[in-house]
Amino acid sequence: MHIPPHDNANTPIVDVDNPTVPLNYFNIVKLTEGQSFDYRVPGYETCIVPATGSVTVDVAGETYKDIGVRTEDVFDGDPEGVYVPTDTAARFTCRTATAEVFIAGAKFAETLKPFDVRTKDLDRVQYGSDDTKTHRRIAHILGAGYHDRVGRLLVSELFTVGEGGWSGFPSHKHDTDRSENGEIIETRHDETYNFRFKPKHGSGVQMLQRVDNEPGDAYHIMDGSTICLDNGYHPCCVLPGYQMYYFTILGGLSQRSLKQYFQPTHADQLHTIPGIMDMVAKFK
Repeated sequence: MHIPPHDNANTPIVDVDNPTVPLNYFNIVKLTEGQSFDYRVPGYETCIVPATGSVTVDVAGETYKDIGVRTEDVFDGDPEGVYVPTDTAARFTCRTATAEVFIAGAKFAETLKPFDVRTKDLDRVQYGSDDTKTHRRIAHILGAGYHDRVGRLLVSELFTVGEGGWSGFPSHKHDTDRSENGEIIETRHDETYNFRFKPKHGSGVQMLQRVDNEPGDAYHIMDGSTICLDNGYHPCCVLPGYQMYYFTILGGLSQRSLKQYFQPTHADQLHTIPGIMDMVAKFK
C-alpha cells in the first residue's frame, strides 16, 4: 500500500491495528523550538528518531538530552534514537529551530525499559557494488544487538550509495512464519518505509510481486511517500541522478529476528552482489 506524501498534522500515518500492517506503528511529528509532543501507544513498543533537528526525550523517569545531530536533511549525518517501552508515556521537546521526528513502533505486549541509541552505538553495514547497481549502506538503530532489550521492533535507515540503483534485491519476502525440517526458513514481519530523495524532486519505484513469476504492482514513490508491506517480494529503485533514503520499521509476529525468504527466480543473484550475506546477518 502506498500512502502519498501529505501533512499528517502530527497524527499517526500508520495507526495501531492498521488493516495492512497491524504489527507496525508510524508517526511523523514536526515541532519548532520549545514545543513538546506527548504520546503513549498501548500494545506497541516505539522508537523516537529525529529525521532532522534535536530533541530531549523524557520517558519512564529518564531524560535523554539532545537526541539527533542532523540539520539539513536525513542525508546530513547519522541517526540517533530513544527506545520507548510498550504503553509508556513519553514526551520529546524540540531543542533546535525545528525538528522532524519519526516514531516507529511494533506490536508487543510486555513493558521493558527505555534506553538511548547514539551515533557511536549504531550497527552499520555496506554492501553491493556500482557494477551491480545495488550499492547501499544501512544504519541499524535498533538492530540485532538489542535482542535482549527490545521485544519485536527493528528500526533502520537505508541509503543508496551514489545516484540511481536498486535496493531490496535479490527480491525477498517475510510474510509467513514457516519452517522446513525443523529450520526456520521465513518469519512474519510487517514492514513500513518512509522515503526521502536528494534532490527532493527525485523519485523512484516500489515493486510488490505477491507470487513468483506472476505480474505484481508498482508504486511511484516520491519524497515523503510511505509504503506498507504485508506480503510479497518488494525491491525498489531510484531514478538515475538521485539519491534515495528510506526509514524502515519491521515488526515481528512471533520473534524479533528476521528471516528473509529470497525469491527462487532470482536466488542465484545472491552470489553476484558483494557483501549481501553480511547484510542478511545484521537483521537476525
